[in-house]
Amino acid sequence: MTLTLEDTLVLEEIFVAGYEKVIKITEKQTGLRAIVCIHNTILGPALGGTRIYPYATFEVALNDVMRLSKGMTYKSALSESGWGGGKSVIIADPKKDNMEELLLAFGQAVDRLKGQYICAEDVGCGPEGVMTISRATPYVVGLLHEKSSGNPSPFTAWGTYRGIQSVIKKIHGTDSVQDKVIAIQGMGSVGCCLAEILFWEGAKLIIADIDREKVAKAAKKFGAQVCSPEEIMKMECDVFSPSAMGGILNSQTIPQLRCRAIAGCANNQLLKDDDADELSKRGILYAPDFVINAGGLINVTQELESAGYHSIVARNRIHKLYDQLMTIYDIAEQNRFSTHNAAVALGDYRLKYGIGKRMTPPKFHHAIA
Repeated sequence: MTLTLEDTLVLEEIFVAGYEKVIKITEKQTGLRAIVCIHNTILGPALGGTRIYPYATFEVALNDVMRLSKGMTYKSALSESGWGGGKSVIIADPKKDNMEELLLAFGQAVDRLKGQYICAEDVGCGPEGVMTISRATPYVVGLLHEKSSGNPSPFTAWGTYRGIQSVIKKIHGTDSVQDKVIAIQGMGSVGCCLAEILFWEGAKLIIADIDREKVAKAAKKFGAQVCSPEEIMKMECDVFSPSAMGGILNSQTIPQLRCRAIAGCANNQLLKDDDADELSKRGILYAPDFVINAGGLINVTQELESAGYHSIVARNRIHKLYDQLMTIYDIAEQNRFSTHNAAVALGDYRLKYGIGKRMTPPKFHHAIA
């Protein structure tokens, strides 16, 4: 008897306190090891990106996906997108492993969940990756498809730019970035889009990335100063913009900061929640990551509305992240706690009272013949 992928694909639910559903996924033929983490679905079905990364252990991957999925709950609540918080990770090296096989197997696992979790692109899984997943399931967004929204990076970058404007406004009384020094850590797809916007708006850029070739091209294109990934956090600047991996704001790095504000598109920038208190003590204004980087979520979820995707609607909604952040700064100031705590408190309030709850089921236009 020949076993098929359907026979060898195993979904095992793991109990984790505070999370609605955590699923370990394995498949022997392809070697797939993955996790789907659903944190909260009070406001709607769980939606979040699929990250592909060669995690050292399953436990490290689990910790990362838990943090990311919880962040998505608050990202959705604060952007009033009508979605729940979810995320997935595939333990693999996208540069070495057979990603087509792994993504097709993962897509079958997602399909078994029947819409409880909807995936999208993330680190290591770009537009081509989600297209591969879509061959096995309709529960995916951000596709290179006429009825989808495509690469969300420019929209995430636009929201991050609006967030940078908000911290500049709070500090300087004007939201113009002209001649402001902004240090961007990470020249990935979002980081490069952000650098381009800031370049045309007259900012002075400092950039860093582990990919030397990539950072050299960006430096030439945007007239930016280059420094090493290790040194960029120590550079004197108006705004430090973390736009790579998370956990970079911690007890070791925060004392090295020489910026007045932090506003970037990376997820989970704080290693621990109380690191936000240390930023406040040092007078560094922090734009909570799960608010400022919601542009991609807002954009891709527009394609699931009844009327279908429209880029202008997405852009206009993302534009309002500036006002949301200004409200959070005011809440933090009035209550004398960190901006992170202010954002979480506002998110908890919306979750408790179901503010922004999805009233209509998502419509997967790209899956309709």
